[in-house]
Amino acid sequence: MGNETTSQGRQPKIWHALISFLALVLVMSIGIAYYEVDPHVPMFIGVIVAAVVSLSLGFKWGEIEGMMISGISKAMQAILILAIVGMMIGVWLVSGTIPTMIYYGLKLLSPSIFLIAALLVCSITSLATGTSWGTAGTMGLALMGIAHGLGMPLGVTAGAILSGAYFGDKLSPLSDTTNLAPAMAGTDVFTHVKYMLKATGVAYAIAIVFFGIYGFQHAASGNADLSQAEVLSKGLWDTFNINPVLLLPPIVVIGAIALKIPAIPGITLGLITGAILAPIFQGNLAIFEKDTLNFLHNGVTFGDVLSIARNGFVCNTKIESLNKLLSNGGLMNMSSSILMSVIAMMFGGIMEGTGQLAVIIDGITKIVKSGPGLIIATEVTCVLSNVTMPEQYISILIPGRMFAPAYRKAGIHPKSLSNALESAGTVSSPAIPWNTCGMFMAATLGISVYEYMPYLVFNYAMMLSTIVLAFVGITVTKMTPEEQARADAGELV
Repeated sequence: MGNETTSQGRQPKIWHALISFLALVLVMSIGIAYYEVDPHVPMFIGVIVAAVVSLSLGFKWGEIEGMMISGISKAMQAILILAIVGMMIGVWLVSGTIPTMIYYGLKLLSPSIFLIAALLVCSITSLATGTSWGTAGTMGLALMGIAHGLGMPLGVTAGAILSGAYFGDKLSPLSDTTNLAPAMAGTDVFTHVKYMLKATGVAYAIAIVFFGIYGFQHAASGNADLSQAEVLSKGLWDTFNINPVLLLPPIVVIGAIALKIPAIPGITLGLITGAILAPIFQGNLAIFEKDTLNFLHNGVTFGDVLSIARNGFVCNTKIESLNKLLSNGGLMNMSSSILMSVIAMMFGGIMEGTGQLAVIIDGITKIVKSGPGLIIATEVTCVLSNVTMPEQYISILIPGRMFAPAYRKAGIHPKSLSNALESAGTVSSPAIPWNTCGMFMAATLGISVYEYMPYLVFNYAMMLSTIVLAFVGITVTKMTPEEQARADAGELV
């Protein structure tokens, strides 16, 4: 079949796919690790290699171009959210929303319990709303500011935030991925959520222990600089009009998502709420020009809101740490992440459209037959999908579609597959710097993926616990004859 000609070109062999994949890994590794450049151009070189391989298979350029456009279209929701969140961060800064969240957090939290509190708060928020992005863009933003004030390491703080955010993202019935995984596997969402509880509980317990011990040790070491918290608190109070009413925008976002309003209009409502509050509450705020730091005027106007939504907010006080913390946001500051998403999905579209990803998965399923082996193969494939086709929905959609027949053939319940999909596809996405999730989290939290990557404790524990429990039969369940018949008939099990 490998030499059979179709209207879309020849079926790729495994070595075709490996050339595309390994070329991407090699160029990205050299570019990012050795030369320390941004990943955009190395990723584009990977696109070129994948396109050349596709041309060698007989695909026409028009077909390849269509695949790239199709790939980009699958990430359009993520791209739009990136753009809106960029504007929202700028508006929430100028309105005083983020400064208010940080101010009250500094007053309430102590270094010893901070990491545990960050984990629990983000877990509850994400579980209630079903979105890791919304959690990071609301509670995550504030917690990073509080960490700065308490002298907590920002990398481990981001790890605690994302551990909590992805706990909810993979477990909440409101989450897109929590609904997508069982749909691809062939089971229902409630069966899926119930089945995930054991492995998720193990991973979450590991995260609680890690962040609890780290937080207490850091506080006991005396490295926590509480004087900085006082400096920041005073700076926030003196610069902004701090008012509990300014907590309304994140409440609106969380409430909207909890009410199952789609993410884009939900986040937009938070943006609009912040824009309305800015001129009302920040009548004495000094406004500076983005690039020159020229003083413009006192008092926020609607024009300032529009400008800051585009270019970001500039904080200019005598406290350098406060300036660094609060100079952020804006549509243009998200442009790098948006462009990276576009380039990454061009590669993903080629890999899917030409069948290069499918041939890798087919090769795996021919070798692996046992239940634990299928779980491992599924998780590895999900991670590779997040690397090569950098969007978490695709890392669930394609492996789910590809592995479902293999699970049915082996008599393994679809809930085992849906659990494996979420245990790797969802949680590995923020650890990939060029994945849409990784880029969003880095841009939102103001820290590089490489800084928080070692501290994604829940995410790594989730993948490992699912594999370990597979060998003792907890995350691998055989179907009954009745369930097998329903699965073979294409019904939900």
